[in-house]
Amino acid sequence: MNHGKEKEADCQAHHQTQAPQGDETPQDSQDEDSTHTRGTGRRASTALSVPVSHNRLPVVLLLLVAVALAISAVHVTDRITWWLEVAPIFLVVPVLIYTARRFPLTNLLYVLIAIHAVILMVGGHYTYAQVPFGFWLQDVLDLSRNPYDRIGHFAQGFVPAIAAREVLLRQTPLRRGGWLFFIVASICLAISACYEFIEWFTAVVGGGTAEAFLGTQGDVWDTQWDMLTALIGAITAQLTLSRVHDHALARLAGGAP
Repeated sequence: MNHGKEKEADCQAHHQTQAPQGDETPQDSQDEDSTHTRGTGRRASTALSVPVSHNRLPVVLLLLVAVALAISAVHVTDRITWWLEVAPIFLVVPVLIYTARRFPLTNLLYVLIAIHAVILMVGGHYTYAQVPFGFWLQDVLDLSRNPYDRIGHFAQGFVPAIAAREVLLRQTPLRRGGWLFFIVASICLAISACYEFIEWFTAVVGGGTAEAFLGTQGDVWDTQWDMLTALIGAITAQLTLSRVHDHALARLAGGAP
């Protein structure tokens, strides 16, 4: 009798150990889904569903930039210089419009881009060496030259730094830290160097007609100063706006304006 009970108990134990190994608990399934999401959908946040309220500011900024561009085109000092200076606006704005829904940027970056566009328009309208605000700074700071072109190149590093930081954080495995800081600064320095190539090529092709576009004002080290100023702008942007930019990225990821 006892032998029968022991045999029955052994059979039950055997059936329990032979339970299908493929069965998963709900928690196991959730963990697997989470792992799969991290592995294949690491950048799912880039496909954001942004409410209409977020799109209002870019539209307003676009209209303001369009109006400012039209005003800057009236009674310009040099028409060729105006076209050369505002050319980046005609290149960047269509890209921003085309990618607005698929890859919306933070409001912070949209504002910075608009400010940079205005800086380019003012420089194009007067030429950088003749901007009245630059003359005012020259007198106040007792400088030997109009410094407005330095402002332009500072912005050339400052604004692209936030743009590069935003793209790298959203589209690559890079995380906040020293490597991100270094790579962003390097990208901005490379952009500045490429712009100097464009100025050099323009000078070769246009000769004396490109003098206003170059804006060297007799400084033989103008190219080096321009790149250094852009690098300083890139470093300054990351030191001063990184935390604000992080909050803007978090709000964008959450669908907030």
